Amino acid sequence: NIIRRQRQELNLLIGELQDRDRELNDMVAVHERHIQAWEDDRQKILTLAERCSLLSSELNERNAVIKSLTKRLRLLESQHNDSKMTLENTQQKFKELTQKVTDSSIHCQALEEKNQSLHCSVLELSAKTGQLQAREQELLTLLQLKDKALIETTDQITEVTSRFKTLESALRTAKVEEFNRNREQQDLVSDIVFEINKMKDDLSEKMKESSKHQEEISHLKQENGCLRSELILAVEEARRKDQLYQFTKSKQVRIEKELSNLRQVCVKQQRDLHFLHVNLDSSQDSKQ
Repeated sequence: NIIRRQRQELNLLIGELQDRDRELNDMVAVHERHIQAWEDDRQKILTLAERCSLLSSELNERNAVIKSLTKRLRLLESQHNDSKMTLENTQQKFKELTQKVTDSSIHCQALEEKNQSLHCSVLELSAKTGQLQAREQELLTLLQLKDKALIETTDQITEVTSRFKTLESALRTAKVEEFNRNREQQDLVSDIVFEINKMKDDLSEKMKESSKHQEEISHLKQENGCLRSELILAVEEARRKDQLYQFTKSKQVRIEKELSNLRQVCVKQQRDLHFLHVNLDSSQDSKQ
């Protein structure tokens, strides 16, 4: 009975030991799973720590880039503000120049109209100059004819004077010899006296005609001088008007050249401003 009892107790102890052994095995298996899980967690933590270090380094680099971009953005904003102010000033100056060009265009148009009128005046003066030159030529021809007639008249007066002197000499001779001549000689003397009186009348008429011709020549010379002075004044006025037109035209060319240069500067500044806007947008996108 004792042995059976001890055998039963031993069997119970063996069964309890087996239960304890199974429990220990289960605990060992659970402990091994915990160790494996802890090792897996440790590897994950190491991986995460390494990745965190890389991310921290990358974050520092990104922060440095952001700081650089922020500084560059502030610089670009400053440049943008300066460019904006410059653009506003340029636009204001462009408006002023546009207004100035408009005024200049109106002035140039008025000058063109005035120049057209002056051109018409020059044409009229040219026509008048041609007429005056023709008149001058006609007067010169008439003057030459008058000079020729005066020379002929002078020659005739000289000839008549010579004949008059000859006749006077003959008259004196006839008077000296009249006492020795007969009635026929007295008639001849009467005829000679009549012819002398007639020649005197002719001489007086020729002298009057010569005086009249001289007055006409003097008047024509005076008129020719007036026409020459008028022609010189007309040519001088036309030359001054042409110089005024050339000066106005040169001024218009300079204004148009200055306007073209300002337009090029404005276009260039607009391009720079567009480029700055594009850089600013790309910088803002990179920052976001």
